[in-house]
Amino acid sequence: MVALKSGAWVMVGDGEKALFLENAGDEQAMNLEVVRQMEQDNPATHGQGTDRPGRLADGTGPHKSAVDDTDWHHLEKERFAKDIAERLYKAAHRGLYESLVIAAPPFVLGELRKELHKEVRARVILELDKELTNHPVHDIEKHLAAA
Repeated sequence: MVALKSGAWVMVGDGEKALFLENAGDEQAMNLEVVRQMEQDNPATHGQGTDRPGRLADGTGPHKSAVDDTDWHHLEKERFAKDIAERLYKAAHRGLYESLVIAAPPFVLGELRKELHKEVRARVILELDKELTNHPVHDIEKHLAAA
């Protein structure tokens, strides 16, 4: 069970939406309130790219091989993770939180780990690999209390 001090932050995010929550309660009675919300329009790859996949020559003959399409949806999730990490760094640098819980699906959590500044990493007290962005705040509180 995680005990969040008053003022601790919780970042709940995925590749398209992030909620920054602050514990307005104390260690015994968590009361998360939304501090900020970020959203990004990230349509599926087929909605972002219209080019046909490329082809490369296999050498000296007439044969060609297909090249995979760029996964624009995936790239946007990576960029959004970088934006979240930057926002967390700015807030930490201004002293807006002392401890942080991060809840995100495994892929986004991995991307965040790569992008987090050491000042932010030092404040992380729990990482939760769950998709909670579309859950109401009281459900997020229950998941954190059970972690």
